[in-house]
Amino acid sequence: MEEPVWNEWRRPGPTPAQQRRDIGIAVLVLLCAVEFTVLVNSIGAFAQGRAPDLREQLAWVLALSVPLVVRRRYPLAVMLVVSALFIAAQWRQLGDNLVPSGILFLAIFTVGAWEQNRLVARWSRIGVIATMFFWLGFSLVRALLGPPGNFKNAAGPLDPTLATVVYGLEFNIFFFVFAYVVGEMAWTAARRQAELSFQAEELRLSQEQNTRGAIAAERMRIARDLHDVVAHHVSVMGIQAGAARRVLDSDPAMARDTLQTVEETARTAISELRGLLGVLRADAEPDLRAAPGLDDLPELLENARAAGLEVTHGVYGAPREVPSAVALSAYRVVQEALTNVVKHAAAQHVDVRMRYLDNTLEVEITDDGRGPSTAPVPGFGLVGMRERLAVHGGSLETGPRRDAGYLVRASLPTGEKP
Repeated sequence: MEEPVWNEWRRPGPTPAQQRRDIGIAVLVLLCAVEFTVLVNSIGAFAQGRAPDLREQLAWVLALSVPLVVRRRYPLAVMLVVSALFIAAQWRQLGDNLVPSGILFLAIFTVGAWEQNRLVARWSRIGVIATMFFWLGFSLVRALLGPPGNFKNAAGPLDPTLATVVYGLEFNIFFFVFAYVVGEMAWTAARRQAELSFQAEELRLSQEQNTRGAIAAERMRIARDLHDVVAHHVSVMGIQAGAARRVLDSDPAMARDTLQTVEETARTAISELRGLLGVLRADAEPDLRAAPGLDDLPELLENARAAGLEVTHGVYGAPREVPSAVALSAYRVVQEALTNVVKHAAAQHVDVRMRYLDNTLEVEITDDGRGPSTAPVPGFGLVGMRERLAVHGGSLETGPRRDAGYLVRASLPTGEKP
């Protein structure tokens, strides 16, 4: 997702809910305008000292209020229409000036908050405000040239006429500047909200991508474990079952022992599969049987011997406790290597060596099988080994030996310092 250029951001148009809200606001403003007009006329306190007929005044406030229905859809047009009607209504000396001023404020604010073209929004508001001050100046001059006002209750230190001019200027400066600034603030707030929404969406997409990556990695891990468990045990079971079939008639006792070994191997495979698949259930308790370690290597080697291999096992260095994840990876490397020997190598002898170095556990498996010309092409099992070791910062060396057979050597950091 490409990030927008926020200085060129354009606010989306109003939603249907906002358009309905504008209709409600226009109706409310019209009702207030009608009420204020009736009250002012009933009191006789006209803003210009006199006013036209009440029906004409009501027509003016209706004309001023109706454009607010579409103020967010057509903000510039509404401001221009309201400004023209405002000056015309003042020219006709409308009795109430409070609600029309509020309508003008709302129109100027809306252009600042919603007009898409920011250059037009800026200069159109400046133009309208300048026009209003020109009209204010014209009105003040006309008032000064007309009959003198009635200031019989004036008691301040300033000249009443001067005070009237200063009051009108300051009030209108505050009025128009406030409408301009609040409109800008509303636009800025909308843009910041859009930025936050964009960042939140980016964060959500990133989290989804990370989740998908974690799920894919977990599926690969489970696939590797399934491969390790199924390939090894099934290979051993297949060889043992074949051996039992060959001696079934000639040596029933050996066949019975071999089939018993097949049964035990099947139970072990089912146990490991059950524990492994248990991690896929959200409510499953951890099953330690799904995570074999170095203590389980003797049983693994016995299974290989039962498949007809001559297996030697050597441990070098002082045995020590290693992290469970490292122990599991070492176990899986031995398991995968033995599986490949059983399935592909046609070997007679396998040598499994484990070396406890200063800060490394090294596992080496060699056989006397077919040799370099017929060594199996590394498949999913060897790729899985390499990935499993990479998690721990370890390394894997595989390849045919010089004379005959195949070599698998894994190096796993154990975390201890030399």
